[in-house]
Parts: sequence; structure tokens; C-alpha cells
Amino acid sequence: MAVSKLDEIDRKILAELQADGRMTNVELAKRVGISAPPCLRRVRTLEESGYIRGYHADVEGRALGFEVKVFAMVGLQSQAEADLSAFEQRCRNWPLVRECHMLNGEVDFILKCVAPDLSSFQSFLTEELTSAENVASVKTSLVIRVAKDDPGVPFEVVEERLSQIS
Repeated sequence: MAVSKLDEIDRKILAELQADGRMTNVELAKRVGISAPPCLRRVRTLEESGYIRGYHADVEGRALGFEVKVFAMVGLQSQAEADLSAFEQRCRNWPLVRECHMLNGEVDFILKCVAPDLSSFQSFLTEELTSAENVASVKTSLVIRVAKDDPGVPFEVVEERLSQIS
């Protein structure tokens, strides 16, 4: 299903669930202006079509003792597909790596990492990341504060683009 195949109700459902994935189906149906049974059918269709990948709690890391957030820019020695895939798999297995994005440009990957403290991150950096096979360089940036951390996509932009097409 391309975005053009989603009607306004589907897009409203996605926007509402992105903002609050815990609301009941009855509340969701009320917010998007349809009755509960068709709303539930639409949600299930959106899930099956891959628009909704899952539901997650927005956990406050600092409350659980994760005081450090770091972005690591990783350069690899080889960019052969097998080597890229091997690095991605390694990232999936490192608990401190919360996001891994392959990039185009000077850096091959950017990793978002969290750690309880700086020494824990330093241990991960020196014992795991920089010593990993095929890693040529790692540059890190410690997050001082977060000014914005919105999940998902901006539905107002989706609606604006669609209104220009119609």
C-alpha cells in the first residue's frame, strides 16, 4: 500500500496511534470519526500491510540509570555487501547500540548508543566497537541534551503533500 492508497481515515488512524499507541480501539474510532468495528479492521489491515510495525513504550533511559547517549560514526575498511551485512548483524547483537543506520558519504554507519556511564561506554568502544572486524575508524559525539525526539513521521507533511496532488 503506497501512501496514495491510504485514505484520510487510515492516515488519521496512523497519526493518532503514533501519538498514543495505548488508546483503546473505541477511543481511536471516536477520534477518527468512525465506529469501533471498522476501525479495528483498518488497524489490522495497516498492521498486516506493514504501516504499523509494532507498539512500544517510550521508556525514560535516565530513570533506569542510562545517563550517557553517544553517536558513533563508523568507517569500515571494506564496503562489500557481505562486510556491510556482517557489521549490521554485529550491531544488532550489541545491547548498547540502539540504532544503526548505513549512510552515504564519508561515514559508513552512524550508531546511537546508550550506556549507564561514560566508563561503560568507553569499555564498549575499546573492547567491542573499535576492535570489531572490518572497523577502520570510529568518531564519537557525546549528547549533551536532546532538543527534540519525535518518533515516526510528520503527518502534517503527508497531508500537505497529498493536498498539493489533489
